[in-house]
Amino acid sequence: MAGFPDDNDGMFSASKLTPEQVDSLKQVAARGGTMSDIQRHLKDQFGLSITYMDTRFLVLDLGIELIGEVKDAAKTDSITGADAGQAVPAGKVSVMLDSLTLPGALVSGRVTFSDGETAVWMLDQMGRPGLDPDTAGYRPSEADIMEFQAQLRTLLQKSGF
Repeated sequence: MAGFPDDNDGMFSASKLTPEQVDSLKQVAARGGTMSDIQRHLKDQFGLSITYMDTRFLVLDLGIELIGEVKDAAKTDSITGADAGQAVPAGKVSVMLDSLTLPGALVSGRVTFSDGETAVWMLDQMGRPGLDPDTAGYRPSEADIMEFQAQLRTLLQKSGF
């Protein structure tokens, strides 16, 4: 069937979709669809079984904004007590999970420490943690690190990791 990735191809290409299929995917996203919804729609409506990773690349290639992923991020913020798009009050640590994981990471996100400093965090494929502060040389306090670890553990458990 046209549009299926060949076994020899490796990755699925956005160029294999018709303009009507692209419009249909954009409609799914506009209704609040998530990456999984896009993948399911491709399979159910067009008979295209592609990997989650290929779906992620497809969404990026087509410039589709996933409103559902933004809503998921807002839910993640509510887990930590912060409202989406609002500054975190001083004295609190806030941990957020990325809707699109960083390359090479098992899971990634952002953290805002009690002093307002922010950083990107990640766990690599081996489960090793990494922290990349936005301000070079920044070191969070021991109390903030403890709070970050506790919130991260809770967030990952609630997210199924």
